[in-house]
Amino acid sequence: MAARKRPLLEVDAAVRADAQRVLADAGEEIVDERLRLVLLCAHPRLSREAAAALTLRLVLGVPTEDVARLFLVPTPTMAARLTRARRKLAGAAFAVPPGAELGERVGVVADVAYLAFTSGYAPGSGADVLRADVAAEAIRLVRVLRSLLAAGSWPELDALLALMLLQHARRDARVVDGRLVLLPEQDRTRWHHPEALEALTLLRPLVDSPPAPYLLQALIAAEHAIAPTPEATAWDRIVARYDELLALGDSPVVRLNRAVAVAERDGPAAGLAALDGVALRGHRLPAVRAELLSRLGRRDDAMRAFDAALALCGNEAESAHLRTRRATMEA
Repeated sequence: MAARKRPLLEVDAAVRADAQRVLADAGEEIVDERLRLVLLCAHPRLSREAAAALTLRLVLGVPTEDVARLFLVPTPTMAARLTRARRKLAGAAFAVPPGAELGERVGVVADVAYLAFTSGYAPGSGADVLRADVAAEAIRLVRVLRSLLAAGSWPELDALLALMLLQHARRDARVVDGRLVLLPEQDRTRWHHPEALEALTLLRPLVDSPPAPYLLQALIAAEHAIAPTPEATAWDRIVARYDELLALGDSPVVRLNRAVAVAERDGPAAGLAALDGVALRGHRLPAVRAELLSRLGRRDDAMRAFDAALALCGNEAESAHLRTRRATMEA
């Protein structure tokens, strides 16, 4: 038992020994040790998933059972993963890394935060439509990181925070009496407008910046935030932003979302055509296909697509939404 615990004790000892003084690149002393702990959790020895779990547990103080729930594994399994991750960090420097390595670590933290955030809004199984508390913790992580780095030195963090705030601002309108409410049907008076305004303020100086994934996603979310009604949404600009995202790197998720935007701009037939060649695991692809087929009046094809989506969907609220939509085709 003592031998198994020794690597963990070495990590904790290093934390205590170095907590009083760490120098950043420019020689500025960083008093708050949270930055070092965040960057330690983003060490290249760890996978992105392990870094995400360890950051949630050690930096944000999320209980192990809640981290396990986020990653859809039993609590003992997550506890073992956290222990292995901490052992991998034995002997790692508890310090702000220099130069390019610092940039890489910050990028990992940003990706970890967004992983946690999107998991909060896309629960894979269970009864929850969303896990706003998990999303809020991810936002807090980005705020902590931004507060500990030189102001304006990491515009990708500003873009990421804006993206999160714009999506999180809609949390109270996403669910009504346990029922999933899609964006076009949401009551926009229930949105948290101060959070959306903060996000738009963050984005204003970044609009003309070079394209980057978080920035482009935030600009897409901003189009929804500034539209007074669903009908007023600038779908042409949204499709253009998705095209920019695809130019940075092909992604089936981006292609799926782009197809939805194309359908809103050009009609369901165009949306279906945009889905050609998209391969994505899970229920979201057949669910979108089913919706577009139903709009075209292709009842039998839509029913089959709804059945395919239901067979793959493990979330109770989303399954209920799909069953309701399918039932409208039977009426």
